[in-house]
Amino acid sequence: MNRNEKAEVIDRLRTELADIPAVVVTDFKGLDVGSVDDLRSQMRKADITYNVVKNTLVKAALAGTSKENLAPLFKGNSAIAYHAEDPAAPAKLLLEFKKTNERLVLKGGWVDGSILDEAGVTSLSKLPGKDELRAKVLSLFVAAPTTFVRTLVAAPTTFLQVLKAREMQMGE
Repeated sequence: MNRNEKAEVIDRLRTELADIPAVVVTDFKGLDVGSVDDLRSQMRKADITYNVVKNTLVKAALAGTSKENLAPLFKGNSAIAYHAEDPAAPAKLLLEFKKTNERLVLKGGWVDGSILDEAGVTSLSKLPGKDELRAKVLSLFVAAPTTFVRTLVAAPTTFLQVLKAREMQMGE
């Protein structure tokens, strides 16, 4: 790789990593090609970017950014996983993949200026994802009007039930 190609890779990495909410760093040593292909396929389906990176280039890309404290994790074989909007998505997918492929090593991660170890990545994976949070917010928006309408309907319904019971009582 010549100097210009390295500069392009550094610029691309710096641009890609600039606005992401979280990064997970893995070591893929010992994984067979089929397993790595399976992982990449799962990542693509979930819109997660998974790149094998050259340590010196990614360290250069991180230099002078808010993610600079992530640099010590880049030793040996390194790959990064990140999602443009959902910080928990890469961690969830990688931990799920790790259940069947124990050779995948989670080196750590970065969230909002903080470095995570493997336990931190596990904690990150337990957070609700973007879609789960949207569903909860939507249910909150729908719950108030639904409760209001049920309250409005309850009085006439109850009144009708009383009348129906009285009618049945009168018929006997």
